[in-house]
Amino acid sequence: MSETPVPVTAAPSARAGVVVAESATARGRRARIALRGLQVLLALFFGIASALPKLIAHPSAAESFDKLGWGSAGMYTIGALELAGAVALLIPVLQSVAAMALGALMVGAFVVQITVMSGQYAATPLILIVPLALIAWARRGHNAELLRLLRLRR
Repeated sequence: MSETPVPVTAAPSARAGVVVAESATARGRRARIALRGLQVLLALFFGIASALPKLIAHPSAAESFDKLGWGSAGMYTIGALELAGAVALLIPVLQSVAAMALGALMVGAFVVQITVMSGQYAATPLILIVPLALIAWARRGHNAELLRLLRLRR
């Protein structure tokens, strides 16, 4: 007696667009790639669009910091912090900490926008906090590795 192959039909969940079993790895891989892409985009934004004008003392940045009363020292400090955060977003062991630090910087930027700058650009720091929080949470596993590396240095 020979066995005839039984036709395999997709499970109801697979027909509805939900892929079962092997998809967890493919979905996880796509999520990691998307998260890495988001980190690169944020690093480019913070490094080029945000830090660079401050570090080269572009007139628009200098005017804003003069209005705040922080002068060039405040402008260069914030620019350096943003550039350091942008670079750290690209270093695996520092990703989560960098996202948290840049998120804290964005909270400060939001407060300054609301209290001093009449809130004209207050939405920008709020918008940036969302992907930074996602990165900080998704890469939180690296924090233990960072602590281990710091303890080895002592």
